[in-house]
Amino acid sequence: MVAWIPWDQVQAAIEYGPGTGVFTQAIKQVLPGQSTFFAIERSPELAALVRQRCPSVTVYEDTVENVVACCQLSRVQQVDAIVCGLPWASFPETLQDRCLDAMMQVLRPGGRFVSFAYWQGLALPAAWRFRRKLDDYFQQVERSPTVWRNVPPAFVYRCVR
Repeated sequence: MVAWIPWDQVQAAIEYGPGTGVFTQAIKQVLPGQSTFFAIERSPELAALVRQRCPSVTVYEDTVENVVACCQLSRVQQVDAIVCGLPWASFPETLQDRCLDAMMQVLRPGGRFVSFAYWQGLALPAAWRFRRKLDDYFQQVERSPTVWRNVPPAFVYRCVR
């Protein structure tokens, strides 16, 4: 998830849905010191876990639909990278659209978006709809090889705007 992004070129990054902060911690290890980084987590309980694990990271308790406002709070106009842990396959189409539309307002041209998905999620129509939407929103969309050691098996979408 994190290794694909050229962190030495990142001035601003966001994490969507950091959960318990596993990716957050990895991002902090590779992010240049002068870069701006924050996370958006809807759950107050999970936001508290991320703050405990990574106390130097700003965590907004909000939805990613409000990413523009979160960027304004952090004094960021455009971001270079978004690392995402959201369960897109469980989102209705209107929510997928609102989240993607908001992201396009802050992700710079050439910016990178990375998100993972579980193989069993592909049984859901929303997962296939999300995959098709990625082609509409991004110039380049790749899927990583399957990570079989993950339980359940997963893969990563790597997208360039």
